[in-house]
Parts: sequence; C-alpha cells; structure tokens
Amino acid sequence: MDSISIKVPVTVKAKLTEKLRAKMLKEMEEGLSRAELEVQQLGIQEKRVMQEAEQGELTPQAIQHINTIRQERQRRLDYIEETNVHREELQKFVEGAEIVQGTLERQVEAKVGDDMRELMNVEILVEDDKIIAIRS
Repeated sequence: MDSISIKVPVTVKAKLTEKLRAKMLKEMEEGLSRAELEVQQLGIQEKRVMQEAEQGELTPQAIQHINTIRQERQRRLDYIEETNVHREELQKFVEGAEIVQGTLERQVEAKVGDDMRELMNVEILVEDDKIIAIRS
C-alpha cells in the first residue's frame, strides 16, 4: 500500500472587519440577554420550589430539583462571564486581525514520502463571508 485517504483538519480564520465585529458583538449581546433572562427564570423556579418545600417536607426529589436549578443557573452565569471577557477582547482587536472561527475537515490522499506537516497545516482565510486565501 503506497497511499491512503485520510481526513485532516482545516483551520478557518476570518479577517476582522467592522461588519464582522458588529455581527459578532450583536450575537454576543443576544446570547447575554438570553442567558440573563434564563438566570432570572431559574431564580424564580428555585424560590417556588423552596416555598413548596417549606410548606411540606424537604424531600430528596425537592433537594435534587433545587441542586439542578442551581447548577443550571451557574452554567448561565459562567457563560455570561466568559462572553463578557470575549466581548472585551474582540473590542481590543485591530481591524484586519485574523480570528479563528473554527475547523473543518478535508479528505486528502497521503502517499509514501509526503510531508505530513504540509498535509496537516492548511487554513482558509475569509473576509466578509468570502474566501480570500487558502494557505498551507
């Protein structure tokens, strides 16, 4: 066997433009608003379960329900904190900076003697949703 077909990662980067920055900031704001609303709703749920438990006895199911609500609320609070950090970082980037957007996979035919580093290190650069470069 002299060759094999393999899947290798491709890094997708976006060139930061005002349009992309505005889009990313808008998505972050929407996510923050949604998470803050969910935190409020989870707080209301927790209070309701606590009030119900105070009227009766605190059953293991009620304790589990309260713990689940608290975990969910903490997940939302962590998301809010991380998103605020990302938002601040995004605002510090200069226009033209390259931001990693994610990874894709591509299929390549690897042959004996090929440089594996060359096969693996491929990236696509996008500007305003248009591919402007494919680098290896």
